[in-house]
Amino acid sequence: MRLRSMLLTASSAGILLACASASQAQDLGHSAVSEVVVTASPLSGDPDRFATIVEQVSRDQVLGNGGASIADALRNIPGVAGTGFAAGASRPVIRGMDAQRVKVTENGLSSSDVSDVGPDHGVPIDPLAAQDIEVVRGAATLRYGSQAIGGVVNVINNRIPMKPIDGIQGEATTAYSSAASTGEGTVSVDAGQGPFAVHLDGFGRRASNYDTPDGVQPNSWFKGNGYSGGASYFFGDDSRVGASGTHYEAKYGIPSDDTFIRMKQDKGAFGGSFKVDQGALQRINVDAGYADYTHSEIDPETNEVLSTFNNKEWDGRAEALFGATGPLSASALGVQFQDRKFSALGEGADYLLPTHTQSVAGFAFVEAPVGPLQFQGAARVEQVRIDGTPASGIETRRKYTPVSVSGGFTYQASDALRLGLTASSAARAPAQTELFAIGPHDGPATFETGDPGLKIERANSLEATARYKIGSEGRIEASVWGARFDNYIYGALTGRMCDDDGVCEAGGTGGLKELNYGQRDAQFWGAEAKAFFPLTTVGGGKLSGQVLGDYVRAKFTGGGGDVPRIQPGRFGGGLDWDNEVIDASFLVLAVSAQNHVGVADSTTDGYTSVDAQIRWKPFAAKPGIALTLVGHNLADETIRNATALNKDDVVMPGRDVRLVLSAKF
Repeated sequence: MRLRSMLLTASSAGILLACASASQAQDLGHSAVSEVVVTASPLSGDPDRFATIVEQVSRDQVLGNGGASIADALRNIPGVAGTGFAAGASRPVIRGMDAQRVKVTENGLSSSDVSDVGPDHGVPIDPLAAQDIEVVRGAATLRYGSQAIGGVVNVINNRIPMKPIDGIQGEATTAYSSAASTGEGTVSVDAGQGPFAVHLDGFGRRASNYDTPDGVQPNSWFKGNGYSGGASYFFGDDSRVGASGTHYEAKYGIPSDDTFIRMKQDKGAFGGSFKVDQGALQRINVDAGYADYTHSEIDPETNEVLSTFNNKEWDGRAEALFGATGPLSASALGVQFQDRKFSALGEGADYLLPTHTQSVAGFAFVEAPVGPLQFQGAARVEQVRIDGTPASGIETRRKYTPVSVSGGFTYQASDALRLGLTASSAARAPAQTELFAIGPHDGPATFETGDPGLKIERANSLEATARYKIGSEGRIEASVWGARFDNYIYGALTGRMCDDDGVCEAGGTGGLKELNYGQRDAQFWGAEAKAFFPLTTVGGGKLSGQVLGDYVRAKFTGGGGDVPRIQPGRFGGGLDWDNEVIDASFLVLAVSAQNHVGVADSTTDGYTSVDAQIRWKPFAAKPGIALTLVGHNLADETIRNATALNKDDVVMPGRDVRLVLSAKF
C-alpha cells in the first residue's frame, strides 16, 4: 500500500506539473474559483453583521490540514473537534455536540449518509472536494433543520457553477504525508462560454496504517476516490439553473476492530436562482438533491459481508428573498422537505431495523435596524414523522413538531469593535437510532437500546460575541455562550458488558458495552477566541501573531454528573511570517486533560499540539503555483480522542510531515 501511495502521488504530480507548465506558457487571464461564499443565512451580505460568528476554512487550509474527513480539515477552528473514530470516519463535533445535533451538508444539502447512525460510519464528502468549508453555529442553523441544533458544517464547491465563466480555469494538486504514507491527488476544471458553464473534478487517496508514538495503529488504513460533473445555464438578469452528479467510494479499516468498511454513494443535485424584482420580492432560490448510499462491513479474513447499511434520501429547499419591507431591511421565507429511507441487512438488522423519516418545514429570516442596533431574527416550524421498529418488535410511528425561534442584535460600538448578543430556543426531534436501536453494533462495540417514548429536546441558549479589527489585517473574535437543555437525549454507558444476544452484566465477559438512550436536563457552557495581529516587519516580510483557544463544559442538572464524551479545552498561539514568495507559520496548542467524563467512560491525558508549515510560491507572476511543507504533531505526542467511544483502544496519528504541490491555472 505504501508503494501504491507513492505511485498515486507521482502520477498526480505529473498531471500537476503539466498544468503548471501550461500555466507558465500562457496567461488565460482568469483566476480559479476562490470567492468566499457565506451560506449561514439566505440573506446575502457582510458576515460580520451576524450576531454569531461564522467560521470558514479556505482551500489552502484544507490542503494543508490533510486527512480523509471533513473533521480533519477543521482541526484549528475554535469550538470544533472530531470524533476521530477511524481515518475514514471522523465526524465534526461542535461545542460538545455531534451526530444527531451537527448536520453535515454539501452546498446546503444533506450529506445523505448514515454517519449519524454510528461513529464508525464515514461522511461521503472528501475534504479534497471542498473549495471552502463553513461552520455555522447559533441562530443561522434554523435554516437547516432540527438535526442541526448544535451546528452545521457546510462544504462549498463549484460543482454546480454559481457564476458565468469565460474560458478555462482549474486546479491540480498532489500531496504525500509521512505518518500513513498517504498519497493523494486532485484535478478540477471549470470552463464556460456565453451562458453555459461546466465543472469537472476528481480525486484519489491511499493511506496505509498510520504511525503513532506507540507503534503502528492496526487497521487504520484508508482508500478513497471520487469524481463529479456539473453544468449551469445563465439567463436573463442574473438568473441561473444547473445540475450536478457525484460519485464517491471508499474503503477503510476500523482501528478498534478487525473489520473494514466499503462505502459508495451516487448523488445528484439541482440548483436554481431566479431574479424576480417584483415589488418586495427580489429572488427565488431552489435547491434539491437525491442520494443513494450503501456501505458494507466486511471480515478481512473471509471477505464475508457481515452487515450492509443503505440510505436513500431526498432533500430540497426553496426560499423567497425580499428587499426592504416596512421596518424590515431584508427578509426570507423558505420551505424544506426531506425523505429518508434507511435499511440494514445481515448483522446490521440486529442493530437497527428499517426506518422511514419524513420531514417538512417552514422557516423565516428577518433583518431590521433598531436604532443603533441591527436585529436578526429567525423562526422554524417542522413536522417530523419517523416509522420504525423498537425492541418490542411492534412497528411504531412517532410524530413530532419542533418549533424553534431566535433573535440577535449587533452593535457597532466603534469603527473597530462590533458586539453581538443572540438568544434562541431551538427544538430537536429524536433521531431514528435514539428511538429504535435494538442491539449489537460491532463497529463501536456497543449494545444499544433506543427509547421510542423519547420527547422533543429543547435548548434555550444565550451567546455574546465580540469582533475587533486591528488595523487593516489584524482581527480578534471571541464568544461566550451557554445553553440549557430540557430533555437532552444521550447514549448512556451503564458499565455493564453484553454479548451479541443482549445478556449484560457487570464485569461480564461480553465484548460489547451496554449503551441505553435516555433523556435528562443538562447545561452546556463555554467560550471560544481567536486572534491574528500584525507585529512588525522583519527580513523583508510581515511578522504576525496568532492566538487560539476554546473551552466546553457540560453537566446534567441536579447534581447528575457529567455529559459523556465532551472535547477538552485548549489554548495556545504562534507566529506567522510572509512575503510575496514565502509564508511560514507555527502554532502550539496546549490541550487539557479531560477528567469530566460520564459514567463508565475513561479520562484522557492532556498533550501539546505543535504544528508548522512553510509555503513557497516560486513564480511571482503565477502565485497559484505553490509548494507547501506541513508538520502536524511535531512533538510526537501520544493523543487519545476524548470524544471517541474507542479512545481506550486507539491512539491518534503521531508526527506527520506533509508535502503539497498545487497549481491553479
